[in-house]
Amino acid sequence: MAGGMEKKDRMKIPRQKMPEQEPEMRRENFFEVNLGLTAEMAKLEALRCLQCPKPRCVDGCPVGIQISDFIALVAEGKFDEAVKVVKRDNLLPAICGRVCPQEEQCEVLCVLAKKGEPVAIGNLERFVADFERDYGLMKVERLKVKKTGKRVAVVGSGPAGLACASDLIRMGHDVTVFEALHALGGVLVYGIPEFRLPKEIVHAEIDQLRKMGVEFRTNAVIGRTDTVDELLANGYDAVFLGVGAGAPRFLDIPGENLIGVYSANEFLTRVNLMRAYLPESETPVYDCSGKEAAVFGGGNTAMDAVRTSLRLGAKSGRIIYRRSEKEMPARKEEIHHAKEEGVKFLMLTNPVEFLGDENGWLVGVRVQKMELGEPDASGRRRPVPVKGSDYVILCQMAIVAIGNSPNPIIQKTTPEIVHTKWGTVVADDRTGRTTKRGVFAGGDIVTGGATVILALGAGRRAAKSIDEFLRTGEWEERKKEEPAAT
Repeated sequence: MAGGMEKKDRMKIPRQKMPEQEPEMRRENFFEVNLGLTAEMAKLEALRCLQCPKPRCVDGCPVGIQISDFIALVAEGKFDEAVKVVKRDNLLPAICGRVCPQEEQCEVLCVLAKKGEPVAIGNLERFVADFERDYGLMKVERLKVKKTGKRVAVVGSGPAGLACASDLIRMGHDVTVFEALHALGGVLVYGIPEFRLPKEIVHAEIDQLRKMGVEFRTNAVIGRTDTVDELLANGYDAVFLGVGAGAPRFLDIPGENLIGVYSANEFLTRVNLMRAYLPESETPVYDCSGKEAAVFGGGNTAMDAVRTSLRLGAKSGRIIYRRSEKEMPARKEEIHHAKEEGVKFLMLTNPVEFLGDENGWLVGVRVQKMELGEPDASGRRRPVPVKGSDYVILCQMAIVAIGNSPNPIIQKTTPEIVHTKWGTVVADDRTGRTTKRGVFAGGDIVTGGATVILALGAGRRAAKSIDEFLRTGEWEERKKEEPAAT
């Protein structure tokens, strides 16, 4: 065993607590909340791993990282070798180590979780990725692969698109990533605040792909600047759709057009891409200073929005959620951090009307109490209104964070690609194949809003399927079907 420790001694080592900024300090700034493990803490945490002969934790990882192998190297202090093991299956470990719900995936399957706390797999993944970057070890090795001469268009530079591009370039295909916005990274940069995922982390990991030969084009709205059919007709042999689900859903209640009511998408995008988190910024974002902010929703986006409002000067921040805390989809860590920062939680409460003054400015929201009934399609108990329980909450800023839908532009311009009634693309779970030959899809555009690591897994599965498609006679059949280039 690594470190010369017996199993019983390993089990006595307590889980290493992630160092954090103090709550009263961090709610005043946008610096990262979690500070990262030290080298000694990482080695101690790695020693807790029992090195199971058949590690179940790997089964919980959507991209199949060889978890016990990289942790064994951490325990021995071989951090540079450990990150190489991780990157065989995940080229974005610094991102996933920060934002993926490891507690519901790999860590929940850890043997130690049966009687105590699991190995902190996510924290260790983050540690080795940060070690590589901090010590200047992020060197891209020259790809030793024969070029196929095939070109693939990847639409969207979020996690699904980046994972797909990284595998395809290593398979020998030429890859171009098209991004609709002016900044690369998709939801990683526009949807997740700086204090959870610093932009420099995303930029550093994307830069690796660029050095490997992936081409990136920003301000390219596929469906408008080019359609999917035009990509296929003008030199691309296959297309992967990883455009995410960026169109916000609304509450559909009176008063939603009042000044001061935002979708979480708009609010976070303005703060993230227009850099409202910088003190010298002149970003056109609603002034939060001294306002009472109310955020509707119970997911990570809702936590991000309410915590961001506090950092921008809101007097108070509330999460208003129609179910109980038990049903909240947000990570427990994010809920815990929000509470530490002073966020108030109003559970079993549902908005029914936004209230405004004579000038159209938001002044409050009428809500009603709820109680839980029978489980709905999601498996969670359905919230049911309590008659006569309405009351008014004062607020001058409201942020709606109840989920997203795909942008309909692909559906409108490429009708051969079948979509569901919710606007998501119909694609095979294992291969990412859509109903249009040569077009594949994965991530939130298929599943609806989900996690970064699930999108990465979808991108990798699609890359394998695209490679098989391009190396078989099926590709030749598709080329015969295509119209001449325009």
